[in-house]
Amino acid sequence: MPERLFVCTPSKLGAYTDCPRRYRYSYVDRPAPPKGPPWAHNSLGASVHTALRNWYALPADRRSSDALPTLLKGTWVREGYRDEEQERAVFRRALDWLESYVETLDPDQDPLGVERVVAVKTAVLAFNGRTDRIDSRPGPDGPQLVIVDYKTGRTGLDADDARGSQALALYAYAAERVFRQPCRRVELHHLPTGTVAAHDHTPESLARQLGRAEDTARDIMAAERAITDGTDPDEAFPVAPGVRCGWCDYRRTCPAGADAPAKEPWTAVERALLPADPQ
Repeated sequence: MPERLFVCTPSKLGAYTDCPRRYRYSYVDRPAPPKGPPWAHNSLGASVHTALRNWYALPADRRSSDALPTLLKGTWVREGYRDEEQERAVFRRALDWLESYVETLDPDQDPLGVERVVAVKTAVLAFNGRTDRIDSRPGPDGPQLVIVDYKTGRTGLDADDARGSQALALYAYAAERVFRQPCRRVELHHLPTGTVAAHDHTPESLARQLGRAEDTARDIMAAERAITDGTDPDEAFPVAPGVRCGWCDYRRTCPAGADAPAKEPWTAVERALLPADPQ
């Protein structure tokens, strides 16, 4: 019998790479352990992403910064903030980011896709993922696709972040096969600083990222088989303690995470209220 394909998204692969134990809690254990409270920085990111999606859904003659307060208010996620004062301050900061960002966009130019799902199958993976945006831009040999990913974290990003992102590489690999057009360029658009971190992949670099994803999938499937064969789940999916433990949804469940200093749900957005540093 042929081996089943591993169905995955970038976040599913990333969960295992960050910590196999967190992967197990999220995708293997049923019922899953209870999560901690919602994070304000996730609420912020979701709100900004949805506002940009809805901005592109407007007719071209209405795509201006004037539409953004209503769009952001309509998509605002309120969970995780310390109090109403902090939430209002973060809302104002997010609106500033959006207003500055859309000034760099051509309202008459429609992307090829906005929050578009792309999917591809390999000998190991059945991959699918939702891209923030896919642009079609002129290239030296004709139109080429560009993967655009919005970021709202305060830390600035550089070309190494774009080059090393497995998610962006997989999006590019899948988009090229879905649309049958070259897709090699990936960009991280950092809204707090208005900077763009970009990388131009080659077929070889995309193949390397794909190979790493397939290796991760094989490791996950082997760990799942080991549990079926009687291996202790904690041994099959070992914990990878580190600074991420304080931010883990399962910190209270995981013995290693319980020893990590807890982060408040609003800790990360407090940084968003500080002056942004492009570096």
